[in-house]
Amino acid sequence: MFDSISSDGVKRPGTREMTAMLAGLMALNAFAIDAMVPALPAIGRSLNVLQENDRQLVVVSYFVGFASTQLFWGPLADRFGRKPVLGAGIILYGIFALLCAFAGSFPLLIAGRVAMGASAAVTRVLVVAMVRDLFEAEAMARVMSLVFMTFMLVPVLAPNIGQAILLVASWRAIFLVLAGYAMTMLAWSWFRLPETLHPEYRRSLAWREMTGAIVQTIRDPLSRGYTLALAATFSALIAYISSIQQIVFDVFGEGRFIGLVFASIAAPMALASWLNSRVVGRFGLRRVGHTAAIVFAFLTSVHALIGLSGHESLPVFIVMQGLAMASFAFTSSNLGTLAMERMAPIAGTASSVQGVVGTLGAAVIGFAIGQAFDGTVRPYLIGCAGCALAALAVIALTEPKRLFAPIQSASADNLPECVPEDLC
Repeated sequence: MFDSISSDGVKRPGTREMTAMLAGLMALNAFAIDAMVPALPAIGRSLNVLQENDRQLVVVSYFVGFASTQLFWGPLADRFGRKPVLGAGIILYGIFALLCAFAGSFPLLIAGRVAMGASAAVTRVLVVAMVRDLFEAEAMARVMSLVFMTFMLVPVLAPNIGQAILLVASWRAIFLVLAGYAMTMLAWSWFRLPETLHPEYRRSLAWREMTGAIVQTIRDPLSRGYTLALAATFSALIAYISSIQQIVFDVFGEGRFIGLVFASIAAPMALASWLNSRVVGRFGLRRVGHTAAIVFAFLTSVHALIGLSGHESLPVFIVMQGLAMASFAFTSSNLGTLAMERMAPIAGTASSVQGVVGTLGAAVIGFAIGQAFDGTVRPYLIGCAGCALAALAVIALTEPKRLFAPIQSASADNLPECVPEDLC
């Protein structure tokens, strides 16, 4: 159970507040990405971006920065603790959001976006590490699902918030809002977040020890396999975020509905994350995660066939994409947990390594799919189906004898002792 006072003297928040706080930290990333989608045409006009596909760099550059520093934040957090490293990253995020707000050229904006992503990477690394500090197996998957549920709600709100800001101000105001949100999360986490790093897991910054932890993360079959599967899965998400503005505006000619389209597709993702938190304790990580991966591959393949047959329309796109993204939510939550299953003593570094591989790989593949946009939805649909099928193949190669394995450690009625009572 959570103690009322942690080792650093901070009173521990309840599970609901802790989950909301961690989700709010993760949402710094989703908000920074999705709020920009409605602003891409305005940014292109303001900064004289001649090629429409080049506007995708506003999204993709953030992911590149996001991947570039995760190996930096993880070892620091394993040495100095989660809380001070988290605070430093959030402060930098706010500073670079202000740089983007006042950027006078497209290259400077892209540089600022890279720096924003590099700073925000601290939240991805440390949220995963902190959940791993506190929970085990299915309980960890349950909490991660609750975090992702709130996190997934951001794509419902962010594009509409971005559009609302554009009604009264320029695209630069979106970055000012992001900076304000960062300072709000900094204050909340600084005063309410306890230090979760176990003293016995504190590591030095000696090169040999850091290298050993990195090698251990890569050599572990579960860590390596599920990280690669997660990279393939997230490639489809990045391709979606990179391409959705052009798909809605150019393919279907319904740019005024971009916020509604985002919300209609993101809402099933949030619902799926909540459902995953309910069922994973009963059926187990592998049974739920592996089944979801099959469903994800099936739905994206069917959608690709619909697109190739010439029967694609905006309503069909929303329905099929919403179903696919719901299965994506089930898949990603559980694959991420399985990747961290044996990484407790090196949680910060392991989260960093997995984050770099997963994010950078997904950014490259997702960007390639986005750049293939040819005025139709077909390159995107084919690319997503390929990503889902690749992820399924990697899962099958990683644990061929444990596919759909039932719950092993904890159940809905018998959770580990580290799970707070109010989570159940």
